[in-house]
Amino acid sequence: MSDAPRPQPKPGVMDIAAYVPGKSAAPAGVKLFKLSSNENPLGASPAAKEAVKALAEKMEFYPDGSATKLREAIGEVHGLNPANIVCSNGSDEIIGLLAQTYLKPGDEAIFTEHGFLVYKIYTQAAGAVPVSVKETNATANVDAILAAVTDRTRVVFLANPNNPTGTYIPFDEVRRLQAGLPKNVLLVLDAAYAEFVRRNDYESGIELVSSTENVVMTRTFSKVHGLGGIRLGWAYCPAHIADALNRMRGPFNVNAAAIEAGTAAIRDRGHVERSVEHNAKWLAWTTDELTRLGLTVTPSVGNFVLIHFPSGEAHSAAKADDYLTARGYVLRRVSAYGFPNALRMTIGTEEANRGVVAALKDFLK
Repeated sequence: MSDAPRPQPKPGVMDIAAYVPGKSAAPAGVKLFKLSSNENPLGASPAAKEAVKALAEKMEFYPDGSATKLREAIGEVHGLNPANIVCSNGSDEIIGLLAQTYLKPGDEAIFTEHGFLVYKIYTQAAGAVPVSVKETNATANVDAILAAVTDRTRVVFLANPNNPTGTYIPFDEVRRLQAGLPKNVLLVLDAAYAEFVRRNDYESGIELVSSTENVVMTRTFSKVHGLGGIRLGWAYCPAHIADALNRMRGPFNVNAAAIEAGTAAIRDRGHVERSVEHNAKWLAWTTDELTRLGLTVTPSVGNFVLIHFPSGEAHSAAKADDYLTARGYVLRRVSAYGFPNALRMTIGTEEANRGVVAALKDFLK
């Protein structure tokens, strides 16, 4: 018998650095412009809002445990077989389920150095070994990823586009990565920002999933659909992976409000198009204006920009963050992602974008 004075977490749990979300508050009396979590400045689809309101009269009922109507709606819009779709409480739940399903203690999971922090968290939670691979110019490097593969590698996580950099790799490079991996290694393509990308050489991963046995694409409703508060994501995967995930997930992991909102949102293509158009206009404007101020901005294809500040105490990212927050502009510190002197800014409303640029102009004086 153990002589421990209280229940103890299993080995490794207390070594995990807990995820810290973006700030969401401004000083009292100051108008808040929350630009820290890559949310949609246009909000959710009106159709999604109405769907949630209608649900208020039947909240006592459990949701459909298979999220059938939602999977059918996703399949209808993207031309996919609903049987190959697994829905989740945010796409990060899918990432966690994949880690728990395909990683065991001693296995290795690869991700790139500036990738989403939950890749490391879920790898450690599964008792596996996280392997961080260097990027080139803040962009994933396929050769570096392949060089890191060992006989213990079981999963490769690739965010494309990546957060917080906003960079991406062309899809011929993704195909080259998949072709270079052992067949027993799972390639997870995190395409949370896919809808925003306007590049002819980009694909989210649907065709690769359809033609292979070891690729999963994850997507979210939190970004372009404006449903961050609903917590809804999905994965498109080969049948054998969908079968495994459905055995691992909770029986009602997607709540009724998420099913209704997601079903309405995915079909509201007008709202998606308006959101993408707004982002394209203001992403270009914000990047240009910040560059004119003398700041370095990593070229982004997402709905955010990574802003690098000059070296030196006077105009550091920390000082800029304090200056902006005092004026209601809440951006995201990204030290944990390997950028101690940078801030990530969500592309917001016109008022928010112009306000940040004006405030930073004053700050840099």
